[in-house]
Amino acid sequence: TLKKITIQFVFHLLVSLLGFQNSYNIDLIYVVWLFLVVAAWNWNVWLIPVRWAFPYQTPDNIHLWLLADYTCDLIYITDILVFQPRLQFVRGGDIVDMRKNYMTTERFKMDVISLFPMEVLYYFTGVNSLLRFPRLLKYTAFFEFNDRMEAVMKKAYIYRVIRTSTYLLYSLHINACLFYWGSAYEGLGSTKWVYNGKGNAYIRCYYFAVKTLITIGGLPDPTTVFEICFQLINYFVGVFAFSIMIGQMRDVVGAATAGENYYRACMDSTVKYMNSYHIPQKVQNRIKTWYDYTWKSQGMLDEQELLVQLPTKMRLDIAVDVNYSIVSKVALFQGCDRQMVFDMLTRLKSVVYLPGDFVCKKGEIGREMYIIKQGEVQVVGGPDLQMVFVTIRAGSVFGEISLLAGGGGNRRTANVKAHGFANLFILDKKDLAEILVHYPESQKLLRKKAKKMLTKDKRPDEKETRKEEVVIPHRPDTPKMFKAALKVTEQAGMEATFGKLKKTYKPANGAGEVRIIQQSHILSTHT
Repeated sequence: TLKKITIQFVFHLLVSLLGFQNSYNIDLIYVVWLFLVVAAWNWNVWLIPVRWAFPYQTPDNIHLWLLADYTCDLIYITDILVFQPRLQFVRGGDIVDMRKNYMTTERFKMDVISLFPMEVLYYFTGVNSLLRFPRLLKYTAFFEFNDRMEAVMKKAYIYRVIRTSTYLLYSLHINACLFYWGSAYEGLGSTKWVYNGKGNAYIRCYYFAVKTLITIGGLPDPTTVFEICFQLINYFVGVFAFSIMIGQMRDVVGAATAGENYYRACMDSTVKYMNSYHIPQKVQNRIKTWYDYTWKSQGMLDEQELLVQLPTKMRLDIAVDVNYSIVSKVALFQGCDRQMVFDMLTRLKSVVYLPGDFVCKKGEIGREMYIIKQGEVQVVGGPDLQMVFVTIRAGSVFGEISLLAGGGGNRRTANVKAHGFANLFILDKKDLAEILVHYPESQKLLRKKAKKMLTKDKRPDEKETRKEEVVIPHRPDTPKMFKAALKVTEQAGMEATFGKLKKTYKPANGAGEVRIIQQSHILSTHT
């Protein structure tokens, strides 16, 4: 158990040091195995020319060379018998097990040919490294390793730069071997052009190869026909190979710095625009600060530009992983359809506010909801807007009632400004309305919650005043007829008044007496 734990620890340490990251359908153990296979392949690629050209393989150390050769062959055989049959590949969109199909593939044929035992000819020619040339046919493992490395590394462009540089070094390596072979063919030290046999043979020949392929010049002029032809071929191949390497390196570096170049171009264009319209220097400095902080914190100016290239399902997966834990805490959206919340996550927009920037001001019409991703904001007030009432930190939400307010939107009731650099998610009211069309039940629930929140936020004195106006009406004024009758009653008394009324209003059928009696009863009651 201790041995297993130690192996796992060393493996994960190697993965972290190399900058690997977990990737879907990519087994890091298989990547490490491919590294061993490619190392065995590189042994043959680099050492076969050296052993053929330079006198480094001697009878005294031949057993060490053969031990390394057969160790590489063992790695080849293990890859064919153990690892390759366990792989899976995609055919027509279906995942196919390689166990039944590996022997029918072109890769299997190349792997078998690469192990063709031409070493049996050692009996006639001696140990000649050129007889191991078939081992180079396992180049498919090298290209597969490149693809896997770029898939699991966090910064793949670093590996691309190293790989392209290795191509150049290998071409110089082959040229150095050929130069020593040509010098040995002509005779070491026979002319000024060939290697004179002094010092380290490989280093001096490699120096010649560098000056030739990169066309630096300053080399002795060839004298014989063989030397002239060799040098001409060197120059032609050098110009062709070096131009290819320079072009590849330019593409690799350009792809690695494409985002930064775009950021620089945007900033330069903005600065040029501001200078042409004589924008104040204070405003220009704040805009430059926004560009600089946004690039350093996000690595891009707009996250939406990157996500728009992905399919809808993948954009949703990223949005759920990044934003769902924050949005799910918003009380306004609790109880709503889960898919509605997912659709809403893809509409969130990331905006960076500089220190002192007002996110919203009191009295403005609210059309957005804000979710604090990083940093913090402050609710301020007072005559000079310097008094801090409360500080809202990362993970908090404000302005959510503005999303569902009717009548064109409600006004903001507070001033909110960024304290330091703040990165906020913004959800627009229009975007939410487009989503709620497809979720009527969630729309009803949100309207109900918004109405309850708005009612709760009203001041108590306003509610009481409105209630009194409805329940207790004003008393109407006293009619003029009643006022005159009261005045007469006070002067002459009740009986005299009734006597006068009877004489004045005496109907024929006696109906008037009833009206007068009723009227006198009303007057008495009023008095």
